[in-house]
Amino acid sequence: MTTFTVDQTHSTIGFEVKHMMVSKVKGQFNDYTADVKAEDLTDLTTATINFELDVASINTSNEDRDNHLKSADFFGAEEFTKIKFAATNIAKDGDDYRVTGDLRIKDVTKPVTFDVEYGGKGTNPWGVEVYGFEAETKINREDFGLTWNAALETGGVLVGKDIKIKVELELNPAA
Repeated sequence: MTTFTVDQTHSTIGFEVKHMMVSKVKGQFNDYTADVKAEDLTDLTTATINFELDVASINTSNEDRDNHLKSADFFGAEEFTKIKFAATNIAKDGDDYRVTGDLRIKDVTKPVTFDVEYGGKGTNPWGVEVYGFEAETKINREDFGLTWNAALETGGVLVGKDIKIKVELELNPAA
């Protein structure tokens, strides 16, 4: 098995959620670690995949909103410092993959499945192999204990229930 590292300068772990029922708020986690091992990343079914995201690194480009998301109303970052994902099954789906695993947010663990597109393999100008992947899933935040909300005068709520998680990864064999 080869260990692969995430090139964080060319990768993003992000999310989006409906805001006020009419628009979207997007954000990302700036600090995370990954443990990815595989016989060959051109066949993702040979991989073991584990991620840990630092909750305190949440970034929506609005400091007040970020602080609210870190608070006990949402993630409770002081007590629950990490969001974790561990793949339990990786299946080929045509040219793409379905990666199922356990997602832990706060003190709740639930299975989720990411639709993963293999972007290809290349070699960078320094002779290092580069592998690209894009993954996406949707979760109901309330299933993970993220239940804070506010009713709007015009009807509806401030924050949508469905969260799209979007991951763009560039991986390299560990040196």
